Amino acid sequence: MKHRNSRNRRKGVVLIIVLVVLLVLALAAYSFCDLMLAHRQVATVNGKQLQARMLVQSGAEAIKQYLATDEATRLASGGHFNNPLYFQTAVVLPEQDPQDRGCFTVVAPYFDELGLASGGVRYGLEDESSRLNLNMLLIADAAVPDGGRTLLMSLPGMTEDVADAILDWMDPDEEPREYGAEFGDYYSTLSPPYEPRNGPPQTVEELLLVAGVTPELLFGADFNRNGMIDQHEQAMSTSLGLGGGAANVGDGFASGIANRGWSAYLTLYSGERNVSSQGLPRIFLNNEDLQALHDELSEVFSAEWANFIVAYRLYGPADSNGNGQGQSAENLQLDLTQSPSASIDQVLDLIGATIDIQNNQGGGRGGNQQPTTVASPFQNDVVAMATYLTSLMDNCSVSEAKAIPGRISINEAPRELLLGIPAVDAASGELIMTEELADQIIELRATVTEENAAARTNESWLLGEAVVNLDQMKALMPFVCGGGDVFRCQIVGYFQGGGPSSRAEVVFDATSAEPRELLWRDISHLGRGYALETLGVDLLDGVAAQQP
Repeated sequence: MKHRNSRNRRKGVVLIIVLVVLLVLALAAYSFCDLMLAHRQVATVNGKQLQARMLVQSGAEAIKQYLATDEATRLASGGHFNNPLYFQTAVVLPEQDPQDRGCFTVVAPYFDELGLASGGVRYGLEDESSRLNLNMLLIADAAVPDGGRTLLMSLPGMTEDVADAILDWMDPDEEPREYGAEFGDYYSTLSPPYEPRNGPPQTVEELLLVAGVTPELLFGADFNRNGMIDQHEQAMSTSLGLGGGAANVGDGFASGIANRGWSAYLTLYSGERNVSSQGLPRIFLNNEDLQALHDELSEVFSAEWANFIVAYRLYGPADSNGNGQGQSAENLQLDLTQSPSASIDQVLDLIGATIDIQNNQGGGRGGNQQPTTVASPFQNDVVAMATYLTSLMDNCSVSEAKAIPGRISINEAPRELLLGIPAVDAASGELIMTEELADQIIELRATVTEENAAARTNESWLLGEAVVNLDQMKALMPFVCGGGDVFRCQIVGYFQGGGPSSRAEVVFDATSAEPRELLWRDISHLGRGYALETLGVDLLDGVAAQQP
């Protein structure tokens, strides 16, 4: 009897063991399934993250395709400044499920005319010529006393000691400027010590190595680099003493720094194509082959224009301008086999000029007869300029370079940078760019019409609309342009239902026939930066919204 009970108890133990084993196996299976689901989710997220990066790449290729077209085609498609139809919610993965519908949007920060963040974005590209090119600082310094410092002092919150320190970082000598810093008096005392570059900086961020430059000054309070002061950035900027997002005009530090920092005003890449509005190379007025020059001019201009320009090269301008009086150049007989005796410093030198031609045979200098004075067909008169200035400036250049680097766009640059242009009025010895002139330019550039749009693409519209006189325009020309062909933007690759995203800051060079990337900075670690509604969602309840 006891033996039978013992066997029954052993059978009960086996049942318990079997149940425990089944429980362990079930838990193991559950854990395995859960692990596999987690791995699948990770693989899905990684796959979507890769897709998001590819969406950004797709955006970059679309921008290069856009920039490869001529100016007329770009304008017909909506232009580069704010073009939602082209740059917003471009669908690359046309899935019906919002979680899988992949898009890219191209954004740039929207700033008012004073350079302050307006709290919004635009869908387009930022012209790098609206920024100050650091490579222009030493050139400006050589052209105008303290020209580099004047440019830098236009940045909000800039001080003379930091401006001079930046110039000392770039210039080739070891002699500190008035308020600057060189290796011997500053950088050698650091731990560890390091030497200034004594050359152009490789990145804007390199300025953090310069004496007096801090991350707060360079980057401001826009910590996620989306061009807006978000609520969390407002609190952080207040705690750091950056003035928050509510910048007040005239508040020095707060007026621009709190929104963007200096980095949003600076570039290393700006430049313009040296071509006409039709994309053709401009005529090089300083061509040594006068026959070739005359042939090129005759294809575009009248005989009077072509003859006068070549005669200017042959004989040079008269010692006195003769008040622009003289005979027409239309019927001039010129010996184009001669070597030129003069070059043209600026296209504007042709305006109001006169030429004295000796009446001896051969057309060269010499002889005792009274010279013939030839008047310029380009009169120094605002009314007359309306008939020739746009065509002359669009088709001619005194530089053979394919691209002109570094000038500031008077059509897009913020007021601060306009005020920093160091051109000097020869008549008064004062800076040309006063607050009144900057305000006038800002007011006028908001009045683009079909009639003046073509003229406004060139910086000489300031002369054509009598904003400045001829001598002032000549002084401004080395520093200003009507717009550039190097562009910056942020490209966001995302899925309309949320999830993984990717963001990159890219600079495109369109100064050559085939646009290329000059800078690619992945800023995905800073987050998407923009709400899905801002980037664009064209799906409603899983159904593609009807586009107009």
